[in-house]
Amino acid sequence: MTGDGARELRVGALARVEGEGALRLRVGDGGTVTEAQLRIYEPPRFFEAFLRGRRHTEPPDLTSRVCGICPIAYQTSACQAIEDACGITVDGRSAALRRLLYCGEWIESQTLHIYLLHAPDFLGCDNAIELAHDHRTDVERGLRLKQAGNTIVELLGGRSIHPINMRVGGFHRTPTRAELHPLAERLRQAHDDALGTVAWVAGFDFPEAECNADLLALAQPDTYAIETGIPTVLSHGDGQRTRTFPLADFTTHVVEEQVPHSTALQARLDGRRHLTGALARYAISGHLLPPTVREAARAAGLADPASGEICRNPFRSIVVRAVEVLYAVEEALRLIDAYEPPPRPAVDVPPRAGTGHGATEAPRGTLYHRYTLDAEGLVTDACLVPPTSQNQGAIEEDLRRLVQDRLRQGDATDAELTRLCERAIRNHDPCISCSAHFLDLTVEAAAGRLDATVGFPDRRHSAGAHSRHLIT
Repeated sequence: MTGDGARELRVGALARVEGEGALRLRVGDGGTVTEAQLRIYEPPRFFEAFLRGRRHTEPPDLTSRVCGICPIAYQTSACQAIEDACGITVDGRSAALRRLLYCGEWIESQTLHIYLLHAPDFLGCDNAIELAHDHRTDVERGLRLKQAGNTIVELLGGRSIHPINMRVGGFHRTPTRAELHPLAERLRQAHDDALGTVAWVAGFDFPEAECNADLLALAQPDTYAIETGIPTVLSHGDGQRTRTFPLADFTTHVVEEQVPHSTALQARLDGRRHLTGALARYAISGHLLPPTVREAARAAGLADPASGEICRNPFRSIVVRAVEVLYAVEEALRLIDAYEPPPRPAVDVPPRAGTGHGATEAPRGTLYHRYTLDAEGLVTDACLVPPTSQNQGAIEEDLRRLVQDRLRQGDATDAELTRLCERAIRNHDPCISCSAHFLDLTVEAAAGRLDATVGFPDRRHSAGAHSRHLIT
C-alpha cells in the first residue's frame, strides 16, 4: 500500500552481493518503519562442527573454503590461532610475506566490490554488464587492478582462488627476490589505476546518511592494520576516544545470538550494535596511512581522522575502499622492495593442548578464529566470527533509518524504497556465504518416529533452538 497505510517490502533475492540473502521491511500506519530485516537464508555449512577432530595443521586449508573472495583472511586467522594455541609466533620475514599476500587479497577483493558490485548503484546501471557498456574505460581499469591483486595471490599462494601455499608456521614455499621483480613492475602500473580509482569514485553523488553504531577494527601502534592487531572500539558519540580489549576476550565482548530470520548468527559488541570494515578501519587507523594515501583520501573528500573528523556515511565506504586499495598497492611495493627470503619456509609447530586466538582485517571487517586443541593436536572446539554476522544489526538499523528519513520527505513508491534498501545493503559489501554457519534444528521423537525440521526464513518450516554443536 501507499500513503499513510501499512505496507511491506520484500526482496526475495538480493543482487550484487556475495551469497544469498533477502530483504523484508514493514511500514506501519502513519509511515513508521516497524521492522527491517536482512534475511540470510543461504544454507549453513557447519565449518565449526566439522573442524572438530581434525589435526591442528588442517584448519587453514579447510577454512579457506568458507569464501572464494577472501580465503587469505581465513587462512591467516586460522594460522594465527593455531600458532597461538601451540605457543609459536611467526614473525620477521615470514610475517612480512603473509602481509604481502594479504595485500593481494585486499586489492582484488575491494576492487571487485568497487567496480562490479557497488559502482552500478551510483551510475544508474542495473548490473556490471551495463556498467561496462556505458563506462568501458573505467571497468577496464578495474579489471587491470583486480588482476594485479590476483597475481600477488597466485604467486605467493600457489593459485588465485583458494590458495594452498600458506601453512601453520609459515609457507610451504617462499619466493626468491627475482620472482618478485615482475610483480613489482605490475604493481607500479597498478598504482596509477589505484589513484584513478580513488579519483573516479570521489566524483559519485553520495546521499546524506550516518551510521550510529560503534566501530570495531584491529589496530597496530605504527601501521594500518591488515593481518594482525588489537581489537579497538570507537563508540558512537565518543569522538576519537578509543578503547581496546585483549584478543583472547573477543567472544566475551562480541556476543553472537540466533535470530529467527537468519541462518547466520548476529553479534553485538558489549550489548550494542557495531560495525566493522572499511569505515571502522579508516576511523580508527586512518591517521597511520602514508602521506601520499592520506592526501589522496583528502582530495577525494574524506574526513581526516587525524583532525578528529570521522566518516560515518556508509555510502562513502566505496571511497574508503578505494583508498585502501591504493594503500595495499603501496604497501605491497614497500614489502617487495624490502623482501629477503626467510631462512626456511616454515617453523615447526608441534602440537600441544591449549586454546589459541587469531584475528585479521578481511576486506569486510574483523574476522576472528578460536581453536582449542588436545595434547595430540586434535581440534576439540572451533569458533569463527565473520564480519557480516557482526554487521547485520548495523545494516538493519541503516535500512530502518534511511527508509524512515525517505518517508518523512514525502511518499515514495515501493520500487524507490526497494532500490534505496538494496543500495544500503551493498554499502557494507556483505559476504553472506561467510556468515551462514548455522541454522535452527528441531528433532522430535513421537510414537517411535523421529521427525527433523530445518528452519529457514521464508520457508514453511518451524524453527527450534539453536545449538553451536549440531554435528558431533
